[in-house]
Amino acid sequence: MKGRSISAVILVLVGLGLGASLLQGQVPVGRATTAALPKAEAGAKLENEQNTMDIVQRYEPGLVFISTEQQVTTADPFGWMFGGPQTQIQRGVGSGFFVNSAGDILTNFHVVAGESGAGASKISIRVMGSTKAVPAKVIGYAPQYDLALIRPSSIGADGLDKKFIKPIPLGNSDILKAGQKTIAMGAPFGLDFSVSEGIVSSVSRRIPIGFSGSGQGITQKAVQTDAAINPGNSGGPLLDSGGNVIGINTQIFSPSGQSGGMAQSAGVGFAIPVNVAKNLLPRLQAAGGGLVTAPRLGIEAGLVAQTGQGAVPVGLSSLTPEARQTWKLPDAGILVGAVTKGLPAAQAGLRGGTQTQQFRGGQIRLGGDVITAINGQPVDGIEDLQAALIDKKVGDSVTLQVLRDGQKRDVKVTLDQAAFK
Repeated sequence: MKGRSISAVILVLVGLGLGASLLQGQVPVGRATTAALPKAEAGAKLENEQNTMDIVQRYEPGLVFISTEQQVTTADPFGWMFGGPQTQIQRGVGSGFFVNSAGDILTNFHVVAGESGAGASKISIRVMGSTKAVPAKVIGYAPQYDLALIRPSSIGADGLDKKFIKPIPLGNSDILKAGQKTIAMGAPFGLDFSVSEGIVSSVSRRIPIGFSGSGQGITQKAVQTDAAINPGNSGGPLLDSGGNVIGINTQIFSPSGQSGGMAQSAGVGFAIPVNVAKNLLPRLQAAGGGLVTAPRLGIEAGLVAQTGQGAVPVGLSSLTPEARQTWKLPDAGILVGAVTKGLPAAQAGLRGGTQTQQFRGGQIRLGGDVITAINGQPVDGIEDLQAALIDKKVGDSVTLQVLRDGQKRDVKVTLDQAAFK
């Protein structure tokens, strides 16, 4: 998957496609010395240093090195010379980690999705302490969350020896505080089983993570860290000082990627909060190799713009002030064009539009409710709703702020089993 431009920097998915020599760009940095240290301190280890060493020794064996292959066919503009379309093998690497004794491995969707997003044709894994690469299969994948669950194709003599399955405990990302210690594990630039250390820089950074049907990221909360994360770290765990997974490394901001083409750590990395993954894990395990989606309210947007990619639902801020005034609509929000019977929005009594009008560049369906906020957070597009729902589970409720016939009201919507099908 390609990175996404944001202002003067690039938000880059940190899976790694292999193509260049691993040795390019290596620079000697000199030798460390203890000559300047007092003799009493030369062999001593700081408390933090010992803590890091203990965590690495105990939990790094739960780290998994993932390599993928995908056959892609490229158009041949010189078909008369080369005989038509050409088939190539694209290779990539990433990281993952064991979450249970059954051998389930959590990673990023973009690690196993391949360049086209259709899924890698071959997935292999390798664990610490073994030189043997064994095949793996996808148990469930969730593009909207940028998460996937894979498992060794077999465990035992013909596959992965069960003794190598070392689950890493899952922590609680809801209680994180800025300044806490972080340890990132993974395979930066294909350098397998690497470790870096930093702190939690922010616990409430909102960035595009995952992939919607239109290919755009869904804005959601991420854990920001300054622990070095680079291409190849994708899917690897971010641990706290207790050795608990607090996030799944996924992206970086990279100014160098914009100018030089190869993304590099600038000390601003992002991880998917582990509580999102914990909520999703049972659904991934039950997916049977299939797709897991974010919960649905069952709302169809009433404002659609015609673009080069076809009809795209948009928020009310896309209209001109004159159009909003004519149709008596607020400056921002989601116009409800229709609600799907049997899904939470319909059960909560939300109303869809009753009259459709065409205009140059799009279509609007008027007469329905206008959603202006969810749980107090303003919204202006369907993906804003998805962002608020991304970490929810069956039985959770959300409150929608709605305009109906010019009157404000709060509507409580409960996410039942139907929302997750």
